[in-house]
Amino acid sequence: MSVMTDSGRDRRRFTAAVLGPETALEPTPVGDRVVRGVVVGATTHMLCLATPRGEERFLYDRATVFWRGGEVRPDDLRDGDDAVVLCSQDGRLVAERVWAQAARATGVIVGREGETLEIDPGHGRPRTTVVLPYRTSGRIAVRHPRLEPGYVFDAVGVWREGAVWAARPATTQPPYPLSATPPRPPTPRHSTTLSGIATWYDPAWGRSSHLDPRARVDGVAYPALDPVGHDADCDRRTSCVPLPLLSAGATPNLRNDCTRDTAVLPVVDCAAADSWLCDLCPACGGQGAGRIASLTMTAFVALGGLLEDGCFNATMTVHNGEG
Repeated sequence: MSVMTDSGRDRRRFTAAVLGPETALEPTPVGDRVVRGVVVGATTHMLCLATPRGEERFLYDRATVFWRGGEVRPDDLRDGDDAVVLCSQDGRLVAERVWAQAARATGVIVGREGETLEIDPGHGRPRTTVVLPYRTSGRIAVRHPRLEPGYVFDAVGVWREGAVWAARPATTQPPYPLSATPPRPPTPRHSTTLSGIATWYDPAWGRSSHLDPRARVDGVAYPALDPVGHDADCDRRTSCVPLPLLSAGATPNLRNDCTRDTAVLPVVDCAAADSWLCDLCPACGGQGAGRIASLTMTAFVALGGLLEDGCFNATMTVHNGEG
């Protein structure tokens, strides 16, 4: 559930009034090329989505890529699928990439029965059921060898029958259970430029994306959310990256270090599970370990991320006065 409220926006306005506008930047509109909705028709030539604007149609070209747990043909998309479309730079008429039923499960394993896992994502979110299909279980096991309670899990897949069917691991599992995480150094209080990994999450849980306003939020969930003014359980640990506390409504600047896309995005939620991991993102040879933010699906795609990759290397700038 998003924690971005009118109080967060009021906090930003108050900060700007007291400390100057450069301390509380206005968010960047980033969604011009990204559309999310529900498939109401898909042929070999055109995709039709139900969106808040009504029914929108997208053509394909030879380079259009379709993903539904793996690369598929356009006619493999199904009516009722949740879909995210990245439009061509030439305009909204042509789809450059389409993701259908994209899902992610990040958290700690709390139960297993056969090839089905139960994942607790923390910070008050509902538990997620994960199915490990035979065709992908070997790939998952290579990077997640301990599929048992207490160990961290992170995989990208597709929604099916209310569960996440895992398609590929999003990270390498730590070799120890969450309860045995080694102690990390204390967090400096005045860091302003942070380097690490940006990931993504779905604030609408793949449901009713043409109706649920959370599905279209462009923002970030942050691992070190200030407990003051935050009414949910943000059960974070000491992060791998030294992170300053930020409040809901703060507007850090985030850069995709692979594509150089940059945007100012509001902090809208807690990403405590990101503080449980100290991993690397293989994208464009990044060296920085640790997660600094989880972008909403649409913001992640708008900044050049591929949902199936699960991450990109990023730099975040926190402006004076935020936190």
